[in-house]
Amino acid sequence: MQQEEESTEFYNGILVPGFVNSHCHIELSHLKGAFEKGTGMAGFIRQINSLRNSVDRDGRVSAIEQELRQMYDSGVSAMADISNCDESFLPKSQSDIYTRTFLEVFGTEEKDVGNIMENVMALHQKAIQTGIDASPTPHSCYTMSPQLLEAVAAESLKSGWLSYHNQESWEEEELLKNGEGPLADEYKSRSLSTPPICGKPSLFYFLERLKATGLLSGQNILLVHNTFSDYASISEAKKEIANLYMALCPLSNLFIHNSLPPVRLLMEEGVDITLGTDSLSSNDVLSMVQEIKCLHSYFPDIPLAQIIEWSTMNGAKFLGVQERLGSFEPGKSPGVVLIDNIDWDKMKLTDSSKSVRLV
Repeated sequence: MQQEEESTEFYNGILVPGFVNSHCHIELSHLKGAFEKGTGMAGFIRQINSLRNSVDRDGRVSAIEQELRQMYDSGVSAMADISNCDESFLPKSQSDIYTRTFLEVFGTEEKDVGNIMENVMALHQKAIQTGIDASPTPHSCYTMSPQLLEAVAAESLKSGWLSYHNQESWEEEELLKNGEGPLADEYKSRSLSTPPICGKPSLFYFLERLKATGLLSGQNILLVHNTFSDYASISEAKKEIANLYMALCPLSNLFIHNSLPPVRLLMEEGVDITLGTDSLSSNDVLSMVQEIKCLHSYFPDIPLAQIIEWSTMNGAKFLGVQERLGSFEPGKSPGVVLIDNIDWDKMKLTDSSKSVRLV
């Protein structure tokens, strides 16, 4: 009687559910390696304005497609992505990565609110026609007039989701608190309006605009970066936002500001933390594993298991797809990702760790 043989594969590493990249600008993938580091937000904005269209549309779309493939192969199963145009819509609709697209809005002048809202709603319709989940979202306090911020926030809250660049730079805080600093100088040099001086952290100003819509209730709201968040800001956000998530993009923060968010404070305050890569204009690679390694380097006491939860389940909860992604449970299909070259004694990733999708 012939003995039945089973084929078993062995892997040296850990298996995790597919990652959820909770903050990306995939449409900026053509800017890889083009930006100077350490310029601060004012310098970063000048580079965006100068280089954003430095590659033709075909080249931009090709870069998007390449990075989407790379992210999927390295284990990303879902993504919260920022779009300012339609170039990423078709590639995202054809990708195996689930994406919720946030149609980001800018505009510092009150007179432009009507045209800007008309344009973003038209872009929203185009996204729907392409078959991707999408909704408008405000960019940040300093790139929008109070009237535009409130108008776009209202559309975001109606959709149930909002993603917002929060307290990313000290320049932002200085602008809102005192009306001074490099961002204030940059905007004034271009004859652009700046938000009202509120004498408080910028997050207070944003929360006031959200409340002014009369629509703030149980929406999923993601505050991204939080590099210069403090206890008062976090406490106020927890008080006002029922489903609050705060995204870390550590490599991007180091790229632009050489600073990191107060991760331990966020943990102490019990905030639901997520992990993102930001864009290739402010990062060298779109890799969740590299973001985890960065956190290991600066916060070695945070357990790997907790960081994995930030980069999987918490992101899935924000996107509202936790019933099928984010964890290994019956009935779910999150994908299976291998992370290799683990330091088993410290239970940390190593310099040579990488991730690859198995399923």
